[in-house]
Amino acid sequence: MKVLITEVIREEGIQQLKAQNIEVQYDSNLWRDKETLQEKIQHVDALIVRNQTQVDEALLKENSELKVIGRLGVGLDNINVARAKEKGIKVVVPRHANATAVAEYVMATLFHANRPIHLANEDVKQGDWNRVKHTGKEISQTTLGLIGLGEIAHRVAKRAKAFGMEVIGYDPFLTEHDHIIAETGVQKKDSIEEVLATADAISIHVPLTDSTKHLISDEHFTMMKPTTYIINSSRGGIIDEMALYQALKNQEIAGAYLDVVEKEPIDISNKLLALENVTFTPHIAGLTNESQSRISMLVTHEVIKLLKGNPSLCVV
Repeated sequence: MKVLITEVIREEGIQQLKAQNIEVQYDSNLWRDKETLQEKIQHVDALIVRNQTQVDEALLKENSELKVIGRLGVGLDNINVARAKEKGIKVVVPRHANATAVAEYVMATLFHANRPIHLANEDVKQGDWNRVKHTGKEISQTTLGLIGLGEIAHRVAKRAKAFGMEVIGYDPFLTEHDHIIAETGVQKKDSIEEVLATADAISIHVPLTDSTKHLISDEHFTMMKPTTYIINSSRGGIIDEMALYQALKNQEIAGAYLDVVEKEPIDISNKLLALENVTFTPHIAGLTNESQSRISMLVTHEVIKLLKGNPSLCVV
């Protein structure tokens, strides 16, 4: 059996495959060379990717032996899952393996927005000692709004509640009896508009689909408080970036934390880069040493199971 890996993976995942006498072809930059990728994919049993490899109609058309696609992450917008299913190819994801990492990232942005310690550090190192200037705010007794109430949002809610925050959320696919409501006490709202108008900070946790493309746009920013921060650790494209730019420029909201953007890596011409009230990170919310180890081991483990004809609970 042969497995092709086109993006970065932890060494322990590769070793787990090799321990099962599976031939591993690994090139972390292969996703950049579509022609070579289309040639190599014709002769492998499984493909393992992250978010850069476009597993589209054209790529899947080239293959006659592929049985499994492993995704080193939970987003599926770069994989034509419907076409894969038509061809009998199973797609597996590392369910919840990076949920803690993303939840902690969201909490870090909340603390950063309210107490930017790095700015105080810079001033002190320059000889300043301005205790008034660097008086921060508490997140306790403020309201966090969650758009999407899946596993990551569940973990965010548990942490936010522990710090004394009120947590509200919207998810049309959830009922009052789902675990995130029962276990964390998240107040489920009937509309996204109600969350946006009420929350002091808004964190997005939905996949990018046709229905969520530009889910947050011009009219939504006008509903928010001028002191609100918006956090996107989900997918670029869920927020309309031009609408966000205008809202930030006109101070309709206080700021944004963007781990993802519509075009990655970010284009240097992106207007958001010029704004001081936007903080960017390079799609790292789910990247910790621990999460990457879990993801690599879980995905390769499930790929092995499927290649051996065994069932997997991680098939989408």
